[in-house]
Amino acid sequence: MKIKIQNLGVLKQAEFTLADLTIICGGNNTGKTYATYALFGFLSTWEQILTIDVDDKIQQLLSEGVIRIEIQEYIKQTQQIVAKGCQAYTEELPTIFAATPERFKKTKFDIIVDTNNINLKTQFEHQIMFPGVELFSLNKNDDSTELVVVLLVEQEKVKIPTEVLNHFITEALKEIIFSQLFPKPFIASAERTGAAIFRKELDFTRNRLLKKIGQADYRINPREILFRGYQDYPLPVEENVEFTRELETISKQRSFLYNDYPEVLNDFADIIGGEYTVTPSDQLYYMPKQGKRPPKLSMLESSSAVRSLLDIGFYLKHEAQPGDLLMVDEPELNLHPENQRRVARLFARLINLGIKVFITTHSDYIIKELNTLIMLNHDKPHLKRIAEEEGYQKEELISAEKIKVYIAEEKLMQPKGYKRKIKCPTFTLANIDPEMGIEARSFDTTIEEMNRIQEAIAWGED
Repeated sequence: MKIKIQNLGVLKQAEFTLADLTIICGGNNTGKTYATYALFGFLSTWEQILTIDVDDKIQQLLSEGVIRIEIQEYIKQTQQIVAKGCQAYTEELPTIFAATPERFKKTKFDIIVDTNNINLKTQFEHQIMFPGVELFSLNKNDDSTELVVVLLVEQEKVKIPTEVLNHFITEALKEIIFSQLFPKPFIASAERTGAAIFRKELDFTRNRLLKKIGQADYRINPREILFRGYQDYPLPVEENVEFTRELETISKQRSFLYNDYPEVLNDFADIIGGEYTVTPSDQLYYMPKQGKRPPKLSMLESSSAVRSLLDIGFYLKHEAQPGDLLMVDEPELNLHPENQRRVARLFARLINLGIKVFITTHSDYIIKELNTLIMLNHDKPHLKRIAEEEGYQKEELISAEKIKVYIAEEKLMQPKGYKRKIKCPTFTLANIDPEMGIEARSFDTTIEEMNRIQEAIAWGED
């Protein structure tokens, strides 16, 4: 899946491809977060945005009682459907970013999908019921490319609105086709530390707003009051807030990592030096590994590292599923360099277990640790010896082919609509050598400059 952007924030023109591990690194104010939020917004809303025309099928269903929809017919239209959806999504960007529409007047957001890997060897079954009555069914066998829709009641007895038929048929086609193209996203925004601290206060805020509704004059719009406190935050930030507010409910679920790969959760517990717990009364605590009776610490009493990894920890333990996309804005936030390295190794394990990872980062430690994992991923005796001596596990090693790294930087280019080349922020694909790893020059330049200055200080005396 390739994402193309025009006139989004400081980005005049940029594109990037979603890989198993996608990294955008570079300086401040170069468009990394804009691109991240835009992608997350699309992946969170595509089911509402994409439209599929099945009007002719519905008329046939109403007249004949059964239809067979050839799914390949819609796979051929996939890119056109996505392109139309991207146009609609671009109009929603002011809502996604909680910004004024004027900022997005010239913005263009496009996604190019690859339909070659769509797998139709899956089964789909769904029945639509009204109390006491089965209205219609949708079925697809795993050895078929057809979606079969059958009316189960006579139209004379129960008249099914065409809008209902349209909705369920298009939703079925979206699930069969597009759910394979667009991973389910989970995002940890750079504001996650604040969300961890104020999760209860955010509940109080909504309660106060609800109280105001009850006391308001009848001419006051309740919807306006209710959402007044939430309209100034981008969608990813709101998602972080909602996630932390629902931890008591979320903690009752179990991820595939919890069921099948508990060692990954153990590694995460080692990073934070303890574990999170939520009581039945929705009290959140961090319990460090200290003796037989570890203290219970609130988020205010816990370290900033514990707070910054809170939502990631709950996601891994309670929600993660293969095929997901974990998006983390600055995973190094508040972490010691050693833990930045360990987070890089955790990401590599997740990738090898089928979870895609997307990060923006300023961390040279994360990049260098990923380089180590790439360089060790070869069948050579001395590399196996080094991996064993340094405590690297086979499950942490990663192939260079699974990674895409983009440098957010200024570059001389000619954006669409411009008559000449200009210097503007964009994304440049970094070279990744299977033997030497990622060439992250945005970090290398700074490190080389620091080394030069320090060498001059140490050896520059006459």
